[in-house]
Amino acid sequence: METQTKPGLNIPELEGISSEAISAFVAEAGETLHDLHSFILLRHGKVVAEGWWNPYTRELPHILFSLSKSFTSTAIGLLVDEGKLRVDTPVITFFPEECPPYISENLAAMRVKDLLTMTTGQAEDTMAAFYNQPELSWVQSFLALPVEYKPGTHFVYNTGATYMLSAIVQKLSGSTLLDYLKPRLFVPLGITQPSWEASPQGISTGGFGLSLRTDEVARFGQLYLQKGVWQGRTIISQGWVEEATTGQVPNGTDPASDWAQGYGYQFWRCRHGAYRGDGAFGQFCLVMPEQEAVLAVTSGLDDMQAVLNLVWKHLLPAMQQATLPENPAAHQALVQKLGALEIGPVQGKGNQDSPVARQVSGKKYLFDENDRQLKSLSFDFDQGGTILTIENDLGETRVNCGQGSWLKGQSNLDGYGERKLAASGAWLAAETYQARIYYLTPVLGPEPPLNSARNSPFSLTLTCRFSDDEVKVEYKLAQSFLPVKESRKTGRSLQG
Repeated sequence: METQTKPGLNIPELEGISSEAISAFVAEAGETLHDLHSFILLRHGKVVAEGWWNPYTRELPHILFSLSKSFTSTAIGLLVDEGKLRVDTPVITFFPEECPPYISENLAAMRVKDLLTMTTGQAEDTMAAFYNQPELSWVQSFLALPVEYKPGTHFVYNTGATYMLSAIVQKLSGSTLLDYLKPRLFVPLGITQPSWEASPQGISTGGFGLSLRTDEVARFGQLYLQKGVWQGRTIISQGWVEEATTGQVPNGTDPASDWAQGYGYQFWRCRHGAYRGDGAFGQFCLVMPEQEAVLAVTSGLDDMQAVLNLVWKHLLPAMQQATLPENPAAHQALVQKLGALEIGPVQGKGNQDSPVARQVSGKKYLFDENDRQLKSLSFDFDQGGTILTIENDLGETRVNCGQGSWLKGQSNLDGYGERKLAASGAWLAAETYQARIYYLTPVLGPEPPLNSARNSPFSLTLTCRFSDDEVKVEYKLAQSFLPVKESRKTGRSLQG
């Protein structure tokens, strides 16, 4: 089956799944997960449900974190299909000039397949070494690290291994991973503006840093469900699809965990005969071959297993082989529910109901030197919303906060480049104002940051408590790799 290329939902019952089951999935996700950003469900190649939680929208690209790895694996498969690469080739043969002076037996034995299956023999993820040794290239850092185990025998999730796959693609093709995939994968799938972070050496990061729209992720999953065929054309061989998505190595023993069902070539095996690519905070491309279904999800969650549990609870058992009787009322209820999805804005009193808002509006608060580089903060409270003016070492920026709603804009809030934002704020108590800011897109500048941690968090919450001529600001990052997620700063009024 071929997936639709035009917008519009198919009636779920015609594809053997009830509208009520999808509504139940969406309802429980909204009640228990709180920070889903989007999902698209395909059955038999047709879109049967899709939704974006405001302030996220269809056209926004979303950073995929480690879901990027499955796209890197695909590039390796394309090179194999072209006859330019064998997965049993030793890694060091691609980088003779970047190998350490002494090459251990285990390093010499490491193959491309060991990179693909996360069985390089190294005892831990190698990414930290890349940032801790700036004098070395990332390839040099990887090859210089100890290889404690015989390659192929010890599973350790290793994002640095995926970077090495990207480096191999660039060595063999003369193009970055991103540019290599454009004509071979992205253009055929209608993925028009992919972006991928790069290392200081100009190599696509491979294991993270790819940003796509949700529908583009869904099409990638559909390609794999269709064994590499898209609109009658073989994009990648069926042999590679099957090899990449088969459990190549064991990675745990917990029968209730979807992270312990085996690992393929940068794809995770799941319960119920499914497989997936996934990324931090709940980015999923879930393929369910037995059900002929694909689910793409973006989110900002810490508990990724919770998403899959809801899939297995509501969606999987509802998928039937035969069509179901149409249920217009249930379908209309589903359509309405999907059209009204929203991450709740900050709840509380409006500026017009707060005497403190009138007292502090227009004041500028100065901060002593601090780890956030926050220099000053000022507030303009009016009946329609709030303007936060934030000054740091990089300059001054403004953020518009909706009152009971999300206001969208664009700002270089964190100093890493312009990106789209949405913000909401309200008074939680007489002297406490809270603003929540969502980073809706990755950095928009021509040179994205090298560490994907900088492309998170998905949200920043500022809780401001006013007293006399001071404001105490609690600064909280959500879904962040950064070591310090919370901090408190005190500012003093310039007018005080």
